[in-house]
Amino acid sequence: MDYKLLGDSGLNISKYALGTIPFSGTNGFEPAGSMDQETANALVDHALDHGINHFDTANLYAKGDAEIVLGKAIRNKRKDMVIASKTGFQLTDNPNDVGATRINIEASIDETLDRLGTDYLDLYYVHVWDGQVSVTETVLAMNDLIRKGKIRYWGVSNYSGWALAKTHTFAVENNLMPPIAHQIYYTPESREAEFELLPAGKELGVGNTIWSPLGEGLLTGKISRNQKAQPGTRQGEDWPEPYIKDRKLFYDLVELLQDVADGHNATVPQVVLAWLRDRPNVDSIIIGARNKDQWYENVASYDLQLTDKDLSQINDLTLPEPIYPLWHRAMNTRDRASEAEKPYLEAFNAHMEKQEKDI
Repeated sequence: MDYKLLGDSGLNISKYALGTIPFSGTNGFEPAGSMDQETANALVDHALDHGINHFDTANLYAKGDAEIVLGKAIRNKRKDMVIASKTGFQLTDNPNDVGATRINIEASIDETLDRLGTDYLDLYYVHVWDGQVSVTETVLAMNDLIRKGKIRYWGVSNYSGWALAKTHTFAVENNLMPPIAHQIYYTPESREAEFELLPAGKELGVGNTIWSPLGEGLLTGKISRNQKAQPGTRQGEDWPEPYIKDRKLFYDLVELLQDVADGHNATVPQVVLAWLRDRPNVDSIIIGARNKDQWYENVASYDLQLTDKDLSQINDLTLPEPIYPLWHRAMNTRDRASEAEKPYLEAFNAHMEKQEKDI
């Protein structure tokens, strides 16, 4: 397992992380899994044995019960674990129990630490952008938690590029600790993060951590043009996410991923994870699993090496449309691109040149 410093921080994290959405599976999260304590303990042990030190949870998951399960799974291994949690979604009827406000952040961290049975978090995220509160309040609240020793670092999740930049800029200009990580939804089916988010993270010194790399159950190989999602799974139980922008493209992608998997005696999830692992500006990938077998399969993808042909086929099929101003920059000034954005602009330009030849 490889490690890297997360953003501009001194926090070393593994390329793969264990996500805990399936832990417990209560309070509306039943379709995501219902992992018992014994299995959760086994996954934590397996992760550590394979060099994975990054563990991700949130107070949203099973409304805190996932944190409880992870907390019990820590046992005497806390010093070997980098533990992240999040706050921001409303969990009760209390109007102050929501968002990136000081009152919610300070109340949530104490509840999270209690459920996890630990004195501190290595990384604490604002789970969603809160346009109703000043970034000043959020940044100061997170920095106060650092000073109190309740968290080591903080991050954000599901922000737009401008919201990330606004938050980071305020912190830096006021000599405060900025967010060191941004959790992003990014899969071969959904590559919009390539427009701004992934290069922005690299440019700002904010690590890019990827959530739900298998598309919240879409990219398991068990859903295809001729096969619907099965009952008992997220997608088979009316799970509302994710948004699929082009269903034909999605089915074409699944068929291509299966062909690539067959060529390596691998599985579709393994191909997806191997593709994501080596994408530009991706720092850590948060992987969940409903059971031990899924987890072992996902971790084994770290040894899968896709060929140049495999990568080209996936990249070409799912390349996002180069929206303005990216098409203009790719066409005219890509030689002035930074290293963080250059791979995307070069791909856009190649796509546009091919289109031009086809006209």
